[in-house]
Amino acid sequence: MDQPLLSLLFLLLWSNCEGRESELNYVTCGSLVKLLNTRHNVRLHSHDVKYGSGSGQQSVTGVENADDANSYWQIRGKPNRPCQRGASIKCGQAIRITHMKTGRNLHTHHFSSPLSNNQEVSAFGENGEGDDLDVWTVQCDGVHWERDETVRFKHVGTDVFLSVTGEQYGHPIRGQREVHGMSSSNQHNWWRAMEGVFIQPSQELLRHDEL
Repeated sequence: MDQPLLSLLFLLLWSNCEGRESELNYVTCGSLVKLLNTRHNVRLHSHDVKYGSGSGQQSVTGVENADDANSYWQIRGKPNRPCQRGASIKCGQAIRITHMKTGRNLHTHHFSSPLSNNQEVSAFGENGEGDDLDVWTVQCDGVHWERDETVRFKHVGTDVFLSVTGEQYGHPIRGQREVHGMSSSNQHNWWRAMEGVFIQPSQELLRHDEL
């Protein structure tokens, strides 16, 4: 894990002890969040387990356990165009979603997903740096991504939506759900920011919910 993510993890633990509630209403650049698929009640998750087919890259799944530390993701700007730390993410803004524990970015490409035969979603890159297929836009109704609203993530390179339709894996990740890309916007691709720490413009970390 690179030093910025280690530092963010330290501040996350500090924030948990401090126990202060954020007064901010928006998801902000640099924040560390868990993302809940509201249709299937699973959180976006990754781990150092690679797909046995398709790209062979690090797998991305959905898990029911709200306490799993492998479900934290950092909201970041596009490659070579970082967003301002603590700035509210705008609806329609292009972002990267980086897995905290492994430093790989949420990614999709033209491989079939192993269970549903939709588009494979993986975690790709090293130390937060990957390629142009790591970029997603936030689709929401207002001006900024509000913490308590449901949003969609549309992939810039292939136009699919980050989705879950309920298929479950067996060994070695038994019970975890397949995460994939779908070409249509529907009930399977609504997500909400849940547990996490949020950065305000002063760069102070604040709690959103119990960690």
